Amino acid sequence: MDLLRLVAFDPEDLAVISAHLQDSLLRLGDIAYLPKERRFAIQVRRYDWEAATPQRRLTCMHFENVTGVRVRGIDQTSKDAVLNLLAITFEEHDAPSGTATLIFAEGGAIQVDLECVEMQMKDTGPVWAAESRPLHEEQQQAERL
Repeated sequence: MDLLRLVAFDPEDLAVISAHLQDSLLRLGDIAYLPKERRFAIQVRRYDWEAATPQRRLTCMHFENVTGVRVRGIDQTSKDAVLNLLAITFEEHDAPSGTATLIFAEGGAIQVDLECVEMQMKDTGPVWAAESRPLHEEQQQAERL
């Protein structure tokens, strides 16, 4: 399968990228906020929902025009801690500026303040078999029935 590359310039584009990044795993040490460059970047192990068999791909994403970053509910002391990205949302404040929120399992979140939506996601490297397909609570309940 070809490497996926997506760009977001508005909240609707960001929602598409969020769907592709759902259930991505990342190490806390793979997050970088570069205030001088006004960039926020992350390397993730993206679950490929479109693949016929469960697999993950190395993927990088970054926001441009970043004015600030806040972390909530995430212990930042262990750079090897693994986070599970559930979604990316966007709340507009004073168009076109707003806040993108990366929502993680177990209640953690990273808020990225933006002058405008400008985000890129790109598969960068290896593909490997995933141990299993991610399940969400509603899927687990349906499978029990």
